[in-house]
Amino acid sequence: MEYQIGIGVLCTILGFGISFITFNRNRDKDVRNDASESAVIRTKLDNINQGVESIRIDIKANEKQVAALNERVVRVEESSKQAHRRLDSIEMKGEV
Repeated sequence: MEYQIGIGVLCTILGFGISFITFNRNRDKDVRNDASESAVIRTKLDNINQGVESIRIDIKANEKQVAALNERVVRVEESSKQAHRRLDSIEMKGEV
């Protein structure tokens, strides 16, 4: 009878040991997987950040070009107004 109790205790201790080792092993795998996923996410976020910064630079360059074009349009409009005035004055001289 004592022999059977000793085997039962031994099996229980062995089962506990195997469970503990398996738990630690799976926990380490989970930690490694989480670290790997975290690294991938960080890399993707860095790439997105670089893309956003690039877009910002492009937008600033486009804004400068639009401002330069607006300035040129204003000058052309002023010049065309002056040309129309000169043409109107020439036409008035020819009619009189």
